[in-house]
Amino acid sequence: MHIAMQTLYGETMPSISENISTIRAQVAKTAHKYGRNENDIKLLAVSKKQSIAKLQEAYAAGQREFGENYVQEAVEKIAELKMPDLVWHFIGPIQSNKTAIIAASFDWVHSIDRIKIAQRLSAQRASAMGSLKVCVQVNLSNETTKSGVPLEQVAELCQQINELPHLELRGLMAIPAASDTLAEQRRTFEPIAILFKELQRTYPQMDTLSIGMSADYEAAIAQASTVLRIGTAIFGPRD
Repeated sequence: MHIAMQTLYGETMPSISENISTIRAQVAKTAHKYGRNENDIKLLAVSKKQSIAKLQEAYAAGQREFGENYVQEAVEKIAELKMPDLVWHFIGPIQSNKTAIIAASFDWVHSIDRIKIAQRLSAQRASAMGSLKVCVQVNLSNETTKSGVPLEQVAELCQQINELPHLELRGLMAIPAASDTLAEQRRTFEPIAILFKELQRTYPQMDTLSIGMSADYEAAIAQASTVLRIGTAIFGPRD
């Protein structure tokens, strides 16, 4: 199921506030359909390539959690938007030469896929900032064009991360290959949902399954997602 947007030429586009209200209502309806509590599902606004003004509109509508893919763009937004209750998530691929600024700027990192990156984030996170909350990115479909660790290597990487200071292992993240039907999407998400539950027995602090975007959020909710990463359905086309 896609989160719908009104995009017909000549029509008045809904506001960001209206988009957020619509998405939250759809998420609540879907959560109830699958016997879940809507309050257990966080809406993460993917704000890459969106203007400061649009982020301010989303904030005014009650949105507090924002996900960014590009380091330099993100740190400029973080520097300008000084609201103390904002929570910043880095969700893009991580280059080694960017770990210091990520460690110093973000509350969450969703995209750790190798121990070297985790070690650098750990070493570069200031103790005074508190632990950096992190997720391991899983390559569910074994796509060579995407970041992420194969399913069979996730447990080992989690163990290594859990031993590092200044990092708090909180969950798993994935960006699966596109599927055309709800049934296919659910089958794709099922292995990570199963693994997530298994890992929670070892790491009780793991409470985050970051799966689901505009095109597959129903399947993600059905498979225990706790974070939906939604971008253009909130903000409209990227600037």
